[in-house]
Amino acid sequence: MQESQAITRKSASNLALAFILLPKEKRDGMATLYAFCREVDDVADEDALPVAERRAGLQGWREDIAQACRPDGQPRFVVNRELQPFIQKHALPFSLFDELIQGCEMDLETTRYASYADLEQYCYRVASVVGLLSIEIFGYRNPACREYALCLGQALQLTNILRDVRSDAERGRIYLPGEELSRFGVREEEILRFEYSDRFRRLAESVAARAKSHYQKATDLLPREDRRSMIAAEVMGSVYWRLLRKLESRGFNVFGPEPMRLNKLQKIHLIARTWCRDVFGALTPNYGSSRSR
Repeated sequence: MQESQAITRKSASNLALAFILLPKEKRDGMATLYAFCREVDDVADEDALPVAERRAGLQGWREDIAQACRPDGQPRFVVNRELQPFIQKHALPFSLFDELIQGCEMDLETTRYASYADLEQYCYRVASVVGLLSIEIFGYRNPACREYALCLGQALQLTNILRDVRSDAERGRIYLPGEELSRFGVREEEILRFEYSDRFRRLAESVAARAKSHYQKATDLLPREDRRSMIAAEVMGSVYWRLLRKLESRGFNVFGPEPMRLNKLQKIHLIARTWCRDVFGALTPNYGSSRSR
């Protein structure tokens, strides 16, 4: 567990922060899963390396995680060796790890998405799949949790896309669907030059509305009997919902030099609020409606 925990601590990500409310065994399992996600994502994002070399690196991870998914498999990578006991205990399927790697492979060459249908496949692979793996580690009773994970993953990734418009543009990437750019009269060149406009704001508002619908669906789909086991996912939902509202309050001007984030105190507040909702019962939705804050 040492390698995975070191990667998780170093990342200081929202996902890693959400693990604090989990029992130790589940926290350890999520740390290893997160470390795997971080490692394959880093391979895909190493722009200094040729695409062919990064693709070969991802194929190496695919072959190694396939070994970890076999009862008698012997993975070479330390993270996969640490993940293997949790794969076996929770019956995590290779097919989902493969989908996640396919999502990373999309980032090697795909820099534009023509439609929401294309973008949804990407969001499914890099976000919803992580949710589907996570809920197996969390444990659940109602199969509706799978649909919950799918919707929440879409919501979180759309929020990420809105936050990271500038940093993605710096790398020549535009994840906002081309059909939406055309609908609001926003040219790719404007985004690549970090030009903010009322047209861009309306475009971002439209994408945010789509994200909000996914947050609302996730809220509606989460079975009552599984709310406690999904507490880490609910922390993620509340953090990213608050981030989306913060972007909204600033008119979605995301072209500044630093991506908009929540500070540590705000995140701790949301963790505490989610814990209180779990213990005392929710009076207002944690995310997904106008009453959520």
